[in-house]
Amino acid sequence: MAGMVQDDGSSSVTSSSPLQFFTLMSISPSLGSPYPWLRELKSEERGLCLIQLLLSCANHVAAGSLENANICLEQISLLASPDGDSMQRMAAYFTEALAGRILKSWPGLYKALNSTRISSISESILIRRLFFDLCPFLKLAYVVSNQAIIDAMEGEKMVHIIDLNAAEPAQWIALIQTLNARPEGPPHLRITGIHEQKEVLEQTAMRLTEEAEKLDIPFQFIPIVSKLENLDLESLRKTGEALAISSVLQLHLLMASDDETQRKTPPSAKNPSAAHLQRVLQMNQSTLGELLEKDLINGHSPSPDSASSSPFSARMESFLASLWNLSPKVMVVAEQESNHNGSTVMERLLEALYFYAALFDCLESTVSRTSVDRMKVEKMLFGEEIKNIIACEGVERKERHEKLERWVQRLDLAGFGRVPLSYYGLLQARRLLQSYGCEGYKIKEESGALLFCWQDRPLFSVSAWRCRRYD
Repeated sequence: MAGMVQDDGSSSVTSSSPLQFFTLMSISPSLGSPYPWLRELKSEERGLCLIQLLLSCANHVAAGSLENANICLEQISLLASPDGDSMQRMAAYFTEALAGRILKSWPGLYKALNSTRISSISESILIRRLFFDLCPFLKLAYVVSNQAIIDAMEGEKMVHIIDLNAAEPAQWIALIQTLNARPEGPPHLRITGIHEQKEVLEQTAMRLTEEAEKLDIPFQFIPIVSKLENLDLESLRKTGEALAISSVLQLHLLMASDDETQRKTPPSAKNPSAAHLQRVLQMNQSTLGELLEKDLINGHSPSPDSASSSPFSARMESFLASLWNLSPKVMVVAEQESNHNGSTVMERLLEALYFYAALFDCLESTVSRTSVDRMKVEKMLFGEEIKNIIACEGVERKERHEKLERWVQRLDLAGFGRVPLSYYGLLQARRLLQSYGCEGYKIKEESGALLFCWQDRPLFSVSAWRCRRYD
């Protein structure tokens, strides 16, 4: 293949190359142990092989062909690595997720292998803080959310904010400082913080109270230890206050239905052809996201309709109705911008490949491969989310991300109307991105909402809403 970029002393991919043989062969028990040439593949060849192996493995897992799935997993183990390039790192966690789905067929074995997993009270906060520090997405969500609240509360003297996940005080410290600078002076501010861990709320309360006292702002923090689905929202109502609700990456957790059962397995995916893979190799793409974007999966691009057909679960419908009954002046919703709520494993795997490819590329482009913090975020945040998306079903599957268009439909049916985000909020977000000095991060406007992107792939959305009774 003329024009193929090749390392010194290595041959280009030809019709007789191991890569082409790999793409033409079928994974079956008769293959025996993995081929030694897998270890010798160049970075892009290895990435293509890993993607095809993951797709093949997912098909075997879904079809219950455990022997074939085991062969795929064995071959992937030669190529994947949690400290390699983007594709190797991502493949390591998708492999773990697929293996976990297999092990769930034997609950005793699965529980025994996971019995020593200890999750400390502060672990999830630590990982979320590392993600906050390494990537701008949460910072952007907080900046835009705060501006939407400031705009809605102009002139209000009694402001009440309900934070559906009060684990990060940075958002509200910034808001307190902005409210203190209002020409008319700060309002009396009350924040109701909701979290499952009492210690988390205590830490948040301490930080916010210290900031309010320093600025001499009248402030009260109300901690509520509860899961969202068990929350008594009616008890939070108080007359005479202007109410705002903040939900950052929380509402999707309510999408699971109590009676949901295992779905039927999907039909097998068609593997990419050798010629198609070689065309992609000739493009000499440098990132995992680019590999996926070039129609790599050959007919398996994520479907815009892969989310479940109903916009509601019983929990979601009840929860949004309760929020509407509180009559908030504004509700700001930030969510992952991807369809990870499909009914089949293959749907979710394909969507997750695209979404997490961009996130792994973010870190590959901005953080050293040897960074311990990066590895923690990839393993304990991305890896755990991937595992939940791929390995879990029913109420156990919490990471049911859906795209903005689905949230628009859902919130509209629940009686909310969209509030366009202000230009000043967009300007603040763009200034924040400029401070990162990385051109890969971008912001897109879509129907009054904002999408935060890596390159051209939207990863997170922020939108603002109000009860239509105000309109």
